[in-house]
Amino acid sequence: MKTEKATRRPQIKQLALIKNDPWLQPYSDAIQGRHQDAVDKEIDLLNGKPRKGVRSLSGFANAHKYFGLHHDTHTGRWIFREWAPNATSLHLIGDFSDWRESDMYALSRLDNGVWEINMPPQAVRPGQKYKMLVRWNHGSGERIPAYATRVVQDPVTKIFSAEVVDDTIAYDWKVEDFVPDTRPLLIYECHIGMAQESESIGSYTEFRDLILPRIAADGYNAIQIMAIQEHPYYGSFGYHVSSFFAPSSRFGTADELRSLIDRAHQLGIAVIMDIVHSHAVKNEVEGLGKLDGSSDLYFYGDSRREHPAWDSLCFDYGKNEVLHFLLSNCKYWLEEFRFDGFRFDGVTSMLYYNHGLGQAFGSYGDYYNGAQDTNAITYLTLANKLIHAINPHAITIAEEMSGMPGLAVPVADGGIGFDYRMAMGIPDYWIKTLKEKKDEDWHPTSIFWELTNRRSDEKTISYVESHDQALVGDKTVIFRLIDSAMYWHMTKGDCDMTVARGIALHKMIRLVTLATINGGYLNFMGNEFGHPEWIDFPREGNGWSHKYARRQWSLVDRNDLQYQYLNDWDNEMIRLVSGTHNFQSLPIEKLWEKDDDQILAFKRGDLVFVFNFSPYKSFSDYGILAPGGEYKVILSTDNHRFGGFDNIDESVSHFTLRDPLYAPAGKEWLKLYIPARSAFVLKKAGNRPAAKGKKISR
Repeated sequence: MKTEKATRRPQIKQLALIKNDPWLQPYSDAIQGRHQDAVDKEIDLLNGKPRKGVRSLSGFANAHKYFGLHHDTHTGRWIFREWAPNATSLHLIGDFSDWRESDMYALSRLDNGVWEINMPPQAVRPGQKYKMLVRWNHGSGERIPAYATRVVQDPVTKIFSAEVVDDTIAYDWKVEDFVPDTRPLLIYECHIGMAQESESIGSYTEFRDLILPRIAADGYNAIQIMAIQEHPYYGSFGYHVSSFFAPSSRFGTADELRSLIDRAHQLGIAVIMDIVHSHAVKNEVEGLGKLDGSSDLYFYGDSRREHPAWDSLCFDYGKNEVLHFLLSNCKYWLEEFRFDGFRFDGVTSMLYYNHGLGQAFGSYGDYYNGAQDTNAITYLTLANKLIHAINPHAITIAEEMSGMPGLAVPVADGGIGFDYRMAMGIPDYWIKTLKEKKDEDWHPTSIFWELTNRRSDEKTISYVESHDQALVGDKTVIFRLIDSAMYWHMTKGDCDMTVARGIALHKMIRLVTLATINGGYLNFMGNEFGHPEWIDFPREGNGWSHKYARRQWSLVDRNDLQYQYLNDWDNEMIRLVSGTHNFQSLPIEKLWEKDDDQILAFKRGDLVFVFNFSPYKSFSDYGILAPGGEYKVILSTDNHRFGGFDNIDESVSHFTLRDPLYAPAGKEWLKLYIPARSAFVLKKAGNRPAAKGKKISR
């Protein structure tokens, strides 16, 4: 089998990534080569023209401080620069020039395709709108600058323009040196615009004042915000970015976003940005598509330019100027807004020349067969190194589904450097189970394997569903379980069996997913209480309606509805895990699994998790092998507070029974009553000698 660039350089030492996984040994040359690619590229970036003498990646990643529009505090003058090597002339146009081309606002060409203008204090004023008028051989066009930090849409004409911002006015931060709590990391995925209940677009301020308190009360210690970078089409969910340095103005101002982040930090909540560096919108006026008239300024100029599935453009990660742009973008959001890290979107698409489309990754050879985009891998490696150099406590998460080894392994060990990877197979597993299997065919062996099948040297973010599963055309877990019965039978006291089944399984699915994490857990806003229906942004097909692009918080606030049961359950799950120090690092020990009974039990620390997925079989005195001692129920899906039936007496202590057959292994029989379609958590209360009993056989 072919490996990529196998014997280019002498190997100095074996990387920990290879040492920890002997199955990677046949591909050590490729792994060493990728690692060296990043080392070589960093040297190149720090010594190339015109950056000679820059001593660190952080010192290199300052494009946003050089390019774009800046106000000089000493002279009061305004300086604007743009990289546009294909341009033959470049002018600023805007309110200040009556949107006409004027010699007063003409830029001069410097070296390396850079254009510059130095303007007197009165030339522009904060709040004025502007663009560039770019001319090139045989063409011209209006463009929004690549480094614009505020872009607004005219409410009448719908035209986007950059807005003059005085970047010398600093935000007064209330919290300094915030350190995220990642033991474990509990993420609340959210979208500012659809976080409000009214049929409109929500704001940063509304989110700060109305939603952050809910998240804090729910016990999550991080939020992951979507759609921050400016995007022309609201319905793109923020994934077709046009202005990479501008926070979306449809939600408010940059300082209002800073205030949101500051308030989150006051509440002990980390703020992770969903950053999009995997592709860009095709728009030419608003975006980077043909900023200077050329097709290959920031993007590939050949057949790789357009993404075959996303109707977007693919960055050319082999260009140093593109790396300058993207690495600076990472630094900008970290320093200017104090985000605590990033969830990188579309990493699979970046890693492979075919974007991972239509490819089954069935063996290690599929990751080292020459079909990998080494330029993109180098960029991601350097991005992770830069981010952690700027903020050692920063969090980076890769949205990646191919399973490439080393993605979430430190750069020094030969990895790409992410802290976590999304466990994208888990939501797919749950949806497939709900769609294709009868309740009596849910097998604990399959569930446990899916939830714990991961690389031991990489941390993951486990989740039942994210925004992906909530989009129109798909269904959330609660909607697959209950469907139209949600409209008629969610009142407390209504004994509809479809709803009872749905609520029970909703709780069980979430508990078993959360209980098996090895890094973090994610929930999309509203799903914790079983938000009904789907997400559908305003579009022509729905009459530009916001009806489904919102969250109906009033449902969970009503004391007469069963949504409260699910929310209360989620709160208690989160409280249990967050209250267990380093829960995510505790070894998972399987105690019992039996597919014909549909029983699963495992322990973490002094906690024992017991599940009965059977829809109709309850068990009395069911024996599970566990360390000897006394156990007490501390959490049960069957508690009436969570919509259960109180079949489990939580006041009873359970004492193990000794069996000489298992004594050498330190295990004894824990005899339990396990109702159908229920789960509960036991905590070991003591190590008193187990009661003597007869040998039990099962």
